[in-house]
Amino acid sequence: MTLLAPDRPGLLQALAQTVAEHGGNWLESRMAHLAGQFAGILRIECEASAAEKLSAELQALERLGLHVHVVDAKPPVSVTSRTLRIEVVSHDRPGIVRKLSAAIAAAGGNVEELTTGIESAPMAGHSLFRASGTVSLPEGVEEAALREAIENLGDDLSVDITA
Repeated sequence: MTLLAPDRPGLLQALAQTVAEHGGNWLESRMAHLAGQFAGILRIECEASAAEKLSAELQALERLGLHVHVVDAKPPVSVTSRTLRIEVVSHDRPGIVRKLSAAIAAAGGNVEELTTGIESAPMAGHSLFRASGTVSLPEGVEEAALREAIENLGDDLSVDITA
C-alpha cells in the first residue's frame, strides 16, 4: 500500500493499530517526511478472510487525512540480478533526474531505491545535485555499462558504484 498525508503526530500509530486489529503482519516499509507531507509504501500480510475488512478500515483512515491506496500484491517474478549501490554528484540542472533514470534504464538497470537532493557546493556557492540509491542489474549486464551510461551524462558528474 501507499500512504500520503499532511504530517502530524499519530499517523503511523493509527495505521499500525488498524493493521494489528485485523491480524495483519507488518513485513516491510519505507516512510519519509518531505515538504510537510508524510509518505510511505509498505507491505503487510493478513489472512485472506480479513483482507477485505482490513482494506476498508485502511481506506477509512481518510478521516484522519491519511490517503491510503491498497493493492493486492502478487508474488514477484524471480529474476537473477545483482544489486549495486550508486552515488552521483553533479552540478544541478533541470532534467537531471530524467537523464539519470534514462541512462540507468538504457544500461539495463532497474532503480530499486533513489534519494535525491540539492545542496550548496562547499566554497563555490552553486547548487549540487546528489543522488544515492540502489540499482539492480540483470545477469549478463556489466557494471561498467551502467557506469559508462551515467558518466556520459556530463563531464561534471562524479559517479561511485559499489556492490
